[in-house]
Amino acid sequence: MSFTELSEQEIIRRNSLNELAKMGIEAYPAPEFKVDAHAADIKERFDDNAEPRQVVIAGRMMSRRIMGKASFFELQDATGRIQVYVSRDDISRDETATEYNTVFKKLMDIGDIVGVKGFVFRTQTGEISVHAREVVMLSKSLRPLPVVKEKDGKLFDAFTDAEQRYRQRYLDLIVNPQVKDVFIKRTKMINAIRQFFNSKGYLEVETPVLQAIPGGASARPFITHHNALDIPLYLRIANELYLKRLIVGGFEGVYEFSRNFRNEGMDRTHNPEFTCMEIYVAYKDYLWMMNFTEEMIETAALAINGTTTAVIGENKVDFKRPFRRVRMADAIKEHTGYDIEKMSEDELFEACVKMDIPVDKTMGKGKLIDEIFGEKCEAHYIQPTFIYDYPKEMSPLTKKHRENPELTERFELFVNGKEVANAYSELNDPIDQLERFQDQLKLQERGDDEAMYIDYDFVRALEYGMPPTSGMGIGIDRLCMFLTNSPSIQDVLFFPQMKPEKKPVVDSDDKFEEAGVAKEWIAVLRKAGYQTVEALKTVENPNKLHQELCGVNKKEKLGLTGLTPEVVKAWLNQ
Repeated sequence: MSFTELSEQEIIRRNSLNELAKMGIEAYPAPEFKVDAHAADIKERFDDNAEPRQVVIAGRMMSRRIMGKASFFELQDATGRIQVYVSRDDISRDETATEYNTVFKKLMDIGDIVGVKGFVFRTQTGEISVHAREVVMLSKSLRPLPVVKEKDGKLFDAFTDAEQRYRQRYLDLIVNPQVKDVFIKRTKMINAIRQFFNSKGYLEVETPVLQAIPGGASARPFITHHNALDIPLYLRIANELYLKRLIVGGFEGVYEFSRNFRNEGMDRTHNPEFTCMEIYVAYKDYLWMMNFTEEMIETAALAINGTTTAVIGENKVDFKRPFRRVRMADAIKEHTGYDIEKMSEDELFEACVKMDIPVDKTMGKGKLIDEIFGEKCEAHYIQPTFIYDYPKEMSPLTKKHRENPELTERFELFVNGKEVANAYSELNDPIDQLERFQDQLKLQERGDDEAMYIDYDFVRALEYGMPPTSGMGIGIDRLCMFLTNSPSIQDVLFFPQMKPEKKPVVDSDDKFEEAGVAKEWIAVLRKAGYQTVEALKTVENPNKLHQELCGVNKKEKLGLTGLTPEVVKAWLNQ
């Protein structure tokens, strides 16, 4: 990387790196540094009356105060921050105090990862600190951290830009350590759900991510190509059909935490790549699954927050069992006045138009009902609510209702106006299943790019016999978002998908030479901020530009000669 691409701070840090090397100090040492304590642990276990505790800690230098022969710096590790006291006489090994005067004061920077050996004590101001006997460089930071200032409890210049935070999550975690709490809670939630399932005797399994047929949900897939087999494949949109194959094979309860991929829109509650948990249990129905889901959600809430209540935006939501239960037709009738159970496809289409719901002729009856519910009903269900008994057209993999053949035994759980879980009494009639798939194929032919594909192998599996089964899928990211009161789903994903960074337009050296710029001055122009000939031509004052370039030449000690105001003027008039 040339000096033209580096900031002043970056150049200084690279010079420090070179100086360390000249002194025989490895800035990126290989040997293990044996840590035996952490910031939080030191503070929790500190006893003023005990003998000073000897500790070895490591972490990132986040701030420092140099005061002559003694200094303080703040070290941040995985558990938090702790103050470190550094005395010239304690860490130096020679009369010139090289370790303190040169290495610590001049060649170490904020952001460096260092190791500290010393003992714990309390300062005169009452702060629990580590008195350093040795400070070791473990990793030199070549880029300065964003400077976050605090005064009177208020933060200034904080690293808060959402795009930057998501794009550089590593930096976000360094300067906003509270972000870690969300991801720790996410892990606690997943572990609690996993433990809940395991306690019931259900088996965690893995199913293919690359699938010949994207089944198990209505969604637009991502398409790829398998070179060895020379066939197109799809990233899975769901793992449902594979898990039900395992039920056919004789497992009574299976579940999977899977990464799913749906080539659809992105917003505050949707991400095309997401984590879904699906579980299937033989000899159960959707009514049993409602009770099971309630218990699971309550368990997850308690694991994260220690209580069943959670604040989600402006709403206070209680995940304590039992949850409210509402039939879909009743929900739509309540919020629109329309009785969908008595309406044809054409009547539903007309109703959507009257309610200003965007629809088109590719949409079948199920899709129209889905749009009505999404536009007019979803937002009303803030407290956990099961919406159940969906029309048959909306649920191609669901068993017909035991009392009404126009409906299916399906429910969705809504929280804060958004769907969190989806569950069925699973369709296990192979003849009915094939007919449902064929109906989906007709929707594809009409232009519905979210309609399901026919999976003949799955139908074949059902023909061998699948026991009565209930299945449930839950969006882990969205549930975590709600339980941690995160404003966006991107806040609970370490690395959400982003558009590529816009690269600045930079002209080649040849283009600058064509404009009359001497080769040796091109890099200086770039350092001064002129990356294109067009930008150079916008300069109105050649004398000012001349002074600017001479300043860079002097500051960077380049030793270039021969630049006059007349030469610069000639560049601009070329």
